[in-house]
Amino acid sequence: MLSMLLFAMLNIHQLSANNPDTPQTQDPHPTLHVVLLGDSNTWIGGDDCDKPRGWNKWFKELFQPASIKSYARSGATWTNTKATKLNPEENIGTLGNDNVIYNQVVRLKQAVQEGKQATPDIIIIGAGTNDIWFRSKRPGLYTMAADKAMAKDAASIIAKPVSQVLSLTESVRFNYELLHQAFPKARIIILSPMQTTKVPTQDIHIFGDVLQTMAEKIGIGIVRMDTEEFIDRKVEEKRHTNTYDGVHTSEAGARNNARLLNNAISQLIGTNNTESE
Repeated sequence: MLSMLLFAMLNIHQLSANNPDTPQTQDPHPTLHVVLLGDSNTWIGGDDCDKPRGWNKWFKELFQPASIKSYARSGATWTNTKATKLNPEENIGTLGNDNVIYNQVVRLKQAVQEGKQATPDIIIIGAGTNDIWFRSKRPGLYTMAADKAMAKDAASIIAKPVSQVLSLTESVRFNYELLHQAFPKARIIILSPMQTTKVPTQDIHIFGDVLQTMAEKIGIGIVRMDTEEFIDRKVEEKRHTNTYDGVHTSEAGARNNARLLNNAISQLIGTNNTESE
């Protein structure tokens, strides 16, 4: 299990570009290989992180890793269904039984095994909007308490069929254990979903709270993206500014999120790579 030292409770207000104490230096990370898992707000940046509406393009420029690759898929969810199965190559672009973080984890593992992907040093997972937005399709979302999800040993968790891993808490634990087994030295960081005009902000906060609880218990990093510094639902309801449709980031929103995430992730891994406007 990763050391609890990797976990940091980040008050994103302190990472704001308006904070005069924020260092204004940028250091490249030429030895760190980064991979991204997630849903459409990462997917829109492209597998090679080169599309301007995705935060990952601008994060790539700020963080300057040795390599960065996205395995994200539009429509993906943290949680699985009773029909979810191994299907790492599916790319349907919408909600589906197999369009889940688990299959992205499998695809990443296969890419490393086949020599197509460097062993990751940092794994960033950003998902959850679709779990909340289409909750009727993910009825098991909140059916297991965090303590229960943490009660079993890693081997027992990994041995479960994915179609039996239905809750958010157990899905986080399940995917963490798969990643930690394959890449024991990797630092895993979770991004909670941003505010959106499609679902109540309170629902976003509740989801983020569950992710935060699981991150604390496992001992991994989390960045709470449900604050107004990232996407402000009230602003987007009046006029699309940092999104182009109330859900997905515009280039301006992607740039802003990348700056905030660069600051947050650099602090989580203990490097001085923060930037102000």
